[in-house]
Amino acid sequence: MPQVLTVSCKLEVTPSQVEKLDAVLRAFASCCEYVNKNTNQKLTNQIAVQSLIYKEARDYSGMSAQMTIHAIRRVCANRKTAKQQNRPVKGFAPTSATYDARTFTFREKDWTVSLTMVKGREKFPLHIGNYQRHLLAGTNPKSAVLAKRKDGTYYLQIQLESEPPQPEKTLQVLGVDLGRTDICVTSEGEKFNGEQITQVRDRYARVRASLQQRASKGTRSSRRRCRQLLQRLSGRERRFQTQVNHAVSYRLIQHAKKTSQTIALENLTGIRERTNQQPRSQTQRRRSNSWAFYQLRQFLTYKAVKFGVNLVFVDPRYTSQTCHKCLHIHPVRGESYRSGKKFRCGHCGWIGDADENAAKNISSLGLILDQPRGSGLACSLEQHVLGLLKSPTERVSRSGKFKYRLLK
Repeated sequence: MPQVLTVSCKLEVTPSQVEKLDAVLRAFASCCEYVNKNTNQKLTNQIAVQSLIYKEARDYSGMSAQMTIHAIRRVCANRKTAKQQNRPVKGFAPTSATYDARTFTFREKDWTVSLTMVKGREKFPLHIGNYQRHLLAGTNPKSAVLAKRKDGTYYLQIQLESEPPQPEKTLQVLGVDLGRTDICVTSEGEKFNGEQITQVRDRYARVRASLQQRASKGTRSSRRRCRQLLQRLSGRERRFQTQVNHAVSYRLIQHAKKTSQTIALENLTGIRERTNQQPRSQTQRRRSNSWAFYQLRQFLTYKAVKFGVNLVFVDPRYTSQTCHKCLHIHPVRGESYRSGKKFRCGHCGWIGDADENAAKNISSLGLILDQPRGSGLACSLEQHVLGLLKSPTERVSRSGKFKYRLLK
């Protein structure tokens, strides 16, 4: 299955070209609105919608045949997404338009692109750096998306298709435990310390709170200025998170590729809703909810495909409460051997970093998923259960699924 990599390239435009770009964006959005209003909202099949309204939509918008087809395709895609979310299609803003090989051409010779406008074609130089040039060199892209940003600049999102390498079969699994104190800890003991990141995020929070307080008071000009600063601050913090997540994910993927390992992650779907039900301070809640863990997971996913690294997701339940040495869990419900960053097992006496212990458990569970024949966990479990016959009740792990069990 080919992987699609999107390269964001800024366009150098003249004032006359700005009018042409705005015209094609308005035409594309109006065509989408026309198709959406004049066809059944429940109809999501592109061929069916195209057979009903193609000629009328092309005459109404004045665009080329391919641009009209792409507008119909976008309407159908938006309807499918809205159907999954159980909501109607709200509308289409004149901020983007889709291009393909018939309406878009890339020239590496002078680093320019040619785009179909409402009337004729127009050539635009690309204002890009060495990173984009390296990705585009020697390629023949077939599709792109023209986008207009809020600051009035125009970008072309060029899509490159490539065949990623097949993941290697391996018996080694690198467990990764995600957290707030440390962004992530691996089963090999490598840590990505989050102390400095927490300090930066706390500083952003203090500045944001101060600006919000000032924005509610003062003169009209001061309130407007505070709102502008808040918007700039939001973008800066978002870019900071993205940069950190890119660096962490790239380092993990490169290490796994170099050592021929599979990466195992916790499936943290819905973790925010579950943890918010626990009694926590406002500061703890903000620190947990404001970091983009899902973004880090997405970066790991596409980088794993790109570099041929296998990535598996395991059930996170009890991974932080189980001792990776003896698979023992605290016998009293509600109690745990973990205290902050320290884990002290009451059964075998192992003492160490709690996140590293969780990462080792994730590694064992990942090996079960990656190699169904087993990881040796069952043998350790058998010895563990035999050693627990003196205890009346214990909670033990079997095949990666943690359950309560009464031992008599």
